[in-house]
Amino acid sequence: MPSTDRQHRTGIVLIVAAAVAWSTAPFFTRLLHFDSWTILFWRGLFGGSAIALFLIAMQGFGGARSLVSLSVHGWLVACLSTFGMVTFIPSLQLTSVANVAIIVAVQPFVAAGIAWVWLREAASARTMAASLIALGGIVIIVSGAAGAGDIRGIGLALLMVISISAMTVVIRRHRDTSMVAAASVSNFLGSVVSIPFAQSIGAVGEGDLVTLALFGLCQVGLGLSLFTFGSRSLPSGQASLIATLETPLMVLWIWVGFHEVPSLRALLGGALVMGAVIFDIVADNRARAAVVR
Repeated sequence: MPSTDRQHRTGIVLIVAAAVAWSTAPFFTRLLHFDSWTILFWRGLFGGSAIALFLIAMQGFGGARSLVSLSVHGWLVACLSTFGMVTFIPSLQLTSVANVAIIVAVQPFVAAGIAWVWLREAASARTMAASLIALGGIVIIVSGAAGAGDIRGIGLALLMVISISAMTVVIRRHRDTSMVAAASVSNFLGSVVSIPFAQSIGAVGEGDLVTLALFGLCQVGLGLSLFTFGSRSLPSGQASLIATLETPLMVLWIWVGFHEVPSLRALLGGALVMGAVIFDIVADNRARAAVVR
């Protein structure tokens, strides 16, 4: 097998593994019967430490230095990431995982919209059409909201998507920003922000502490590490497409572990959103391949 083929297949395996790791967030959240701020505090400590160790292992002294010398844009990325985290966990506690997962899948289109407004980066007609289809899926999901808690959860998920989309555009605008260093700092920042609001930091038992450690180490640290390695061997469009496996997997783990069955509206809206995401990325890959030829 040629070396390039082997690297390509390895990259696919690593991105799939990253999607699996990221998709476990709802599962860990359901296992932990604490307020969201307590979960964020411990998850941030373990996740930030795991990412910091990964950065130092990869870059040595330079990696350690990048953690304490973030640029202004690096701090902006870290703050946006932190806001995304503090809205993501409570959204999982307030509404169904299916609702959150499907809204998360719309993030590439929201990022394209922000890039258009901020950077005047024109989106293709294909992406605009896919965005409208995805928006239709979100409307279907929101129309099925049952009660104030459900509405708050969906609202928080939307805020999370906007925050992470803005973060993505900042990284694109300032490519010298260390995403890994900013991710580590954002986790620690999330822990600091959580302290005044967390109700049960000291009430976490040994078993729950193990779960929180796995949450931070596997879902946060391992997921980012696998994606970082895998994306080096794949085109960005293909890596993004494979990473969308996170959305259906989030729903699958909750269905298997907690018998949380998605509503009909969530399934219909999700089909529209996922179809739009996959169509846009596949069409983009084909267009790029045609240009290369």
